Amino acid sequence: MTVQISVVVVDDEPLIRSGLRAIIDAEPDLSVVGEAGDGAEVLPVVRRTRPDVVLMDVRMPAVDGIQATRLLLDGLDPAPRVLVVTTFENDDYVYDALRAGASGFLLKRTPPDDIIAAIRTVAGSESLLFPEAIRSLALAHAPTDQQPSGLEQYQLTDREQEVLRLMARGLSNAEIAAELILGVQTIKTHVANLLAKLGARDRTQAVILAYESGFVPLH
Repeated sequence: MTVQISVVVVDDEPLIRSGLRAIIDAEPDLSVVGEAGDGAEVLPVVRRTRPDVVLMDVRMPAVDGIQATRLLLDGLDPAPRVLVVTTFENDDYVYDALRAGASGFLLKRTPPDDIIAAIRTVAGSESLLFPEAIRSLALAHAPTDQQPSGLEQYQLTDREQEVLRLMARGLSNAEIAAELILGVQTIKTHVANLLAKLGARDRTQAVILAYESGFVPLH
């Protein structure tokens, strides 16, 4: 039986919302269950529809995608995965949205097949979406005088540290399992444990923390 993934589309342009809805609803395992035209409308729509993924425009006139992402994460438990949509890859808003809890981002010019693949990746939460792009964003926003502090205060085990480094490379749970010659369920347990220790909602926030602390070098 196919696992269904429900999606809410948030964008202030009706044409973009209808275009994304058409792309998503054409897939047998995806469906749009709600829309919002501004970040201020997101929380009520998501509370009513309980989607798996929210496609969130990052720049909106009243409440932007960063504020709306924070509202979702603070207001709902469990909260949906947030995939921010932007015009420019190096937009400061994108990195701020990722730090606020978004699980990944898409460019508005992304081909339909890649949009669908990104939604499935984020919903599955077992691999990092566009790891090189996240690394580039972290590098662009890193302070020039940053002193690496590592993650010692989180008391990660040696195995959890290995898993985090492989997560930062974009490896899925299955790929990490193959790399470390361990079972996939064991890797899932390690991932869950290190996310809990780091206080990270998902892989994206864990990897950003790993970069910002200097645990995983940016250069």
